[in-house]
Amino acid sequence: MASQNKLIVYQVFTRLYGNRQVTRKENGTIEENGCGKLNDFTPTALKRIREMGVSHIWYTGVIRHATQTDYSAYGIPRQHPAVVKGRAGSPYAITDYYDIDPDLATDVNQRMQEFEALVERTHKAGMKVIIDFVPNHVARQYHSICKPEWVKDLGEEDKPQNGFDPQNNFYYCPGQRFTPYFDLYHGEQEPYLEEPAKATGNDCFHNAPGMNDWYETVKLNYGLDYYAGRVGHFSPIPDTWTKMTDILLFWASKGIDGFRCDMAEMVPAAFWHWATDKVKFQYPDLLFIGEVYNPAEYRNYLAAGFDYLYDKVGMYDTVRDVICGRQSTHAITGAWQQTDDIRDHMLYFLENHDEQRVASDFFAANGRKGVPGLVVSALLQQNPLMIYAGQEYGERGMDKEGFSGNDGRTTIFDYWSIDTLVRAAKHKLTDEEEALKDIYNKVLHIATTEKAVTEGVSFDLMYVNPDYHRQYAFLRKAGSELLLVVANFDEQPATMDVTIPSHAFGFLKIREKKAAKGVDLLSGRTLKRQLKRDEAVTVDVDPLSAVILKF
Repeated sequence: MASQNKLIVYQVFTRLYGNRQVTRKENGTIEENGCGKLNDFTPTALKRIREMGVSHIWYTGVIRHATQTDYSAYGIPRQHPAVVKGRAGSPYAITDYYDIDPDLATDVNQRMQEFEALVERTHKAGMKVIIDFVPNHVARQYHSICKPEWVKDLGEEDKPQNGFDPQNNFYYCPGQRFTPYFDLYHGEQEPYLEEPAKATGNDCFHNAPGMNDWYETVKLNYGLDYYAGRVGHFSPIPDTWTKMTDILLFWASKGIDGFRCDMAEMVPAAFWHWATDKVKFQYPDLLFIGEVYNPAEYRNYLAAGFDYLYDKVGMYDTVRDVICGRQSTHAITGAWQQTDDIRDHMLYFLENHDEQRVASDFFAANGRKGVPGLVVSALLQQNPLMIYAGQEYGERGMDKEGFSGNDGRTTIFDYWSIDTLVRAAKHKLTDEEEALKDIYNKVLHIATTEKAVTEGVSFDLMYVNPDYHRQYAFLRKAGSELLLVVANFDEQPATMDVTIPSHAFGFLKIREKKAAKGVDLLSGRTLKRQLKRDEAVTVDVDPLSAVILKF
């Protein structure tokens, strides 16, 4: 495979990926429903992922988090079920930043060694490793049993009588007990007790979080006084800054290649500036990917050391609307223009663990409908693309797993197995699923091997083709290689007369030709077309498909 400058991130929900048990009992235990393991990522499984064109695997949920499964026999503290979401628990309610989740281990006592071996296998397979860093909040019963001896635990030296103290790790509600909306017994003999109550992860600064709050988590204090209108106390450096930077350095020392930083914008940019600087000084190639949803903050967080940010409210939301017929394809032009000055730093995706599956009834009800969106997201710019495991088969995510009801998302709270991944491992995909996987392989291969995509310049053709609202056309060019990409979001075939303006010829240095030979990289068909300034190139595109003509 050609050297790859374009990142393709493959997100796997580690607990689900290798689970082949098909009991799928609603709210089932780990014994009933099974659980995927780190060791399920065999050299063969990793090779299959690499062959799709993937450069980075994001192993989601590997750090130990709150769960209702009892591992106290291994010296791991039990969590009170009243403050755990789902049987398996949310991977974003961390209970020990220095530990690996025991659910993922074949031998619980060897869980860290199994993780280190996985990092090594992934590197051997030619890919890099990304893990979650969850900086904004921890599980309510956070307690590290694996931290280095010199590390003080979070909250260990806090002054809980102060609602806010710049050197506290948590925020408190002095004199108030934690009294959320739910039953604090949850089937246990003793209720869950917390006094004084700590502030909840989603910036809920009182003692009674509601059902839609992140009630199973506690907000970390980075020196921002929310009680006084978010005044920052950053000198001296808050204790939380040092502790969290130590955690980043700990994982970096394990040989991982990057962090996907959960809800990065809920943590002050000043911290990121300080922490990324320290980490990159020792590990210059380490990547930071930020989950930031506020476009007004994008440039602040990039300046603070992030390499890539989610493009959710721009590109994802727009492409989703186009797929669902709610917006014209011209909206895609507006979406990329919003971040044109930082375009190489925006991470595009159609799915991840937070979003609904393309093939779910809540989105497009069919994975094929995502294909034109995939083509645009993969080929429009040089920036990275993320795929969520199962997306390439049209996984529907229409299971009612337990804590996660039937919402079109694949659960992050329950023990479960993913239908398409189970059947793919057993070579039992339907013809339709195989065809979709084939398209994904081709598009990702084009994205990572065609010089016009990995190194080239992009030119949007929509302003000279104003009458098309279900098709999107653009050019990519590098050296003598020119790609004309036309994506058809419509369920009808389209014959498109794509005008290529004089400006494109000048800007991209395209030579005019009476009969230029073009190959459609998706179908392999060869066409002859004239390339003339301000003239149209006629292209026939199948429904929910694309033509990628290479001249």
